[in-house]
Amino acid sequence: MRERIMGLPNKKRLLSIALVFVLLFSMLSGCSNSSESDIVSITIWHVYGEQSDSPLNDLIDEFNSTVGKQKGINVKATKVSDTNTLHEAVLKSEQGGPGTEELPDIFVAYPKTVLAMKNQDLLVDFNDYLTEEEKNSFIDDFLAEGEINGKLRILPIAKSTEVLFVNKTLFDKFSEKSGATLDDLSTWEGLFSTAVKYREQMGRPFLADDYLFNYFQLGLASMDESLFTDTSLMMEDDFVKLWDPFAKSAIKGAVWMGSGYASEALRTGDAAVSFASSAGVMYYSDTVTYEDNTTEDMELITLPCPTYESGKKLAMNRGAGLCLLKTDEVREEAAMTFLRWLLEPDRNVNFVTKAGYMPVTEKGFSDYLPDAVGTLESPRYKSLYKTFMEMQQEYSFYTPPQVSFYLDKETLFEKNVRQLLAEEADIYISEVDKASSTDASADDKILDTLSSDAMEKLKDIVE
Repeated sequence: MRERIMGLPNKKRLLSIALVFVLLFSMLSGCSNSSESDIVSITIWHVYGEQSDSPLNDLIDEFNSTVGKQKGINVKATKVSDTNTLHEAVLKSEQGGPGTEELPDIFVAYPKTVLAMKNQDLLVDFNDYLTEEEKNSFIDDFLAEGEINGKLRILPIAKSTEVLFVNKTLFDKFSEKSGATLDDLSTWEGLFSTAVKYREQMGRPFLADDYLFNYFQLGLASMDESLFTDTSLMMEDDFVKLWDPFAKSAIKGAVWMGSGYASEALRTGDAAVSFASSAGVMYYSDTVTYEDNTTEDMELITLPCPTYESGKKLAMNRGAGLCLLKTDEVREEAAMTFLRWLLEPDRNVNFVTKAGYMPVTEKGFSDYLPDAVGTLESPRYKSLYKTFMEMQQEYSFYTPPQVSFYLDKETLFEKNVRQLLAEEADIYISEVDKASSTDASADDKILDTLSSDAMEKLKDIVE
């Protein structure tokens, strides 16, 4: 063609060259439009970090620039928020209506979210996509939580549990005075006994507990009992055995009854120990700031969930998973390509150790987590992951039952138990002032009465 063009008159030659360039540009544009139209775009709502600083968003970028680029898949996080906000957003989007957003392809959810959906069949059953080998790679308790009404609606990506966070700096000071040891915190009996001693000697609450409802359901489950009946809560018999030591410690001022998170109580020195979600590790500080604005360095360590002396080693199974919206085969397969990539054990461990969660596969725990812990710079993260590895070996993980009234009862319980016990604590101070300081039996009677009164009031509210 070059020879033919060179032989033409100048005007015709220029016209021919121009036509060649137009033809080439059209071909290139056509190829570009075609490749863009072939890209499958996948949207996701999640809770891991913030839009501008998220370990999951970092992995999404990595996927898009590697596997996604090769296979024509682009994943985009269109909402990053907290689990409660996403719970409401998912239910609102399912119902539709003016101003509502479309559900994304993938979203983070707890079982309570799926149970609250009017049409669960909007979601993929992961059993249709995962092989038996793939399902067997997960930690059984973590995968089982996502089974709802016989279908695997939620795929685990990162799990948390509930652990003790201990201000060891404060505890060591108390230990010098009392002889208390960290081993005393391995059981609930020892924890509450230590809490009362701390209150008496240090003048402050010892324990802050974010999830009092879980303390009871977990404690009963560890004794092969259940907090739940067919229609409500079981607040008799063994429940009372769990209630008494907790309630009496709270009434004596040994348990923090504030309305904020337990991490706040440790940051201000209003408690020395918290029982809270392991995922909250990022919200703890390395210093304590007291009411008078003085500060003190804090060595924060983590201990496993306490057990009852007569109970099994059981810990809460926490942490939301991922749901996949039913769309079409191409989009669903694209989303599964991303999820499989994300759940490869080494990558999953890399993700969870940045976010304060546990890996979800057996291989992740056994083969990759120990090495990853060795690279962590933060002492509190190192302590947390050593606790994780101990609990994964020695504990079973408890998943709450999928009952329709769960959320309502949990909300009522948590909303009222602190207020009732705080009121009884005020009465206790007044009654103790009236009683003889040498009459130990009088103190026991006051505690028995106030503890029983608070429980009966709570039963009336919850039931």
